[in-house]
Amino acid sequence: MILLKLATKSLLNRRASVLLSLLTIAISVMLLLTIERVRMQAKESFAATVSGTDLIVGARTGDIQLLLASVFRIGHMNNGVSWQSYQDISTKRGIKWALPLSLGDTHKGYAVLGTTGDYFTHFQYGKKQHLSFSAGVPFANNNDVVLGAEVAKRLGYDLGDNIVVAHGMGKTSFHHHDDKPLTVVGILAATGTPVDKTLHVPLIAIDQLHGAETQQAEHLHAEHHDDEHDQEHLVDLVGEPKQISAFLLGFDSPLYTLQVRRNINNYKPEPLMAIMPGVTLRELWGMLAMVEKLLLLFSVVVLVVSLLGMLTTLLANLSQRRRELAILRSVGAKPWHIFSLMSMESLLISLLGTTFGVALCYLLLTLAQPQLQAQAGINIDLQGISSYELMLIAVIMAAAWIVGLIPAIRAYFYSLHDGMSVKT
Repeated sequence: MILLKLATKSLLNRRASVLLSLLTIAISVMLLLTIERVRMQAKESFAATVSGTDLIVGARTGDIQLLLASVFRIGHMNNGVSWQSYQDISTKRGIKWALPLSLGDTHKGYAVLGTTGDYFTHFQYGKKQHLSFSAGVPFANNNDVVLGAEVAKRLGYDLGDNIVVAHGMGKTSFHHHDDKPLTVVGILAATGTPVDKTLHVPLIAIDQLHGAETQQAEHLHAEHHDDEHDQEHLVDLVGEPKQISAFLLGFDSPLYTLQVRRNINNYKPEPLMAIMPGVTLRELWGMLAMVEKLLLLFSVVVLVVSLLGMLTTLLANLSQRRRELAILRSVGAKPWHIFSLMSMESLLISLLGTTFGVALCYLLLTLAQPQLQAQAGINIDLQGISSYELMLIAVIMAAAWIVGLIPAIRAYFYSLHDGMSVKT
């Protein structure tokens, strides 16, 4: 108890240098915990983007490319899936539901997704949570559109507003479907997934928008087409789409998943592939393992630099404290008392620095939470410290204490030498 009081008073007496040591440890703890929290939450957010979906089916391409394009709206589909193949596969035994997806258009940088009304019933995210509406209803007509929460908030749209879709996946487009405005009939509740950044339209509306372009091109460049051919094209437009980008499948039982996947991968009419979202996500994180290691290495380097800074400060102060140590020895303090005092000081510095670092970590996450949600779709949960994070904190405190033992050992030998000098 006496040593603790002495250590506290000693630290307060050297508060300027101690504060510098505290800040270096706090910053390293903040960076390490923040990077680890964002990394873990990013994994969870990606995994929570789609749940309850057993297979994603698309044209034959890379597994990760299909996942990113169909679920995360990242990248492009090289080829599509014919409507006939979709109908054939979706009626196979064991399939509970099928959701067609048609991508390729945007509105002010946000993806436009063509699908059916079943999307709002069967699509799930997080822990098998269903989509819900904050306002309005699902689309019912070909010119209806349902907005994701972020689209409505960022662009200031409300029910009844008209919007114009642009062709292509970029923020800047030179081809707008001005002759086919869409009316907002629903706004989805926030999900923390790419759904929030998506405009949902009836599947046939995508074909109608592009069909209008095809008809105009045919009228300008192929006026010799007869009326019967044009009539057949129009009937095809208002009936069923010719092609979709991909589709999602859910099964009555997981036992059907592998069998149907194998059948789709060997599908004869056209080259298709089926992926399991969970397995492909693990492959994705496996590819990003090097990035994770680099982030962890960066955090460790910052921690090591901080500990070296603390060690330098303590050693510099030690040479200035020779007189203080000599006075303690003159009043009866033993060398092991000096060693314990210095060890106690380093332990207090590491404890206070770590506590301050945890507080800074939560402050930083609180401030960055809205931006991470809006820009990267990463939902940061400001929950309590996990067991893994507690282990990291314990390792940091132990490392700081071990570093603090170096000046404590030197002080021990100083006190021995000063004690021998006093005796002689």
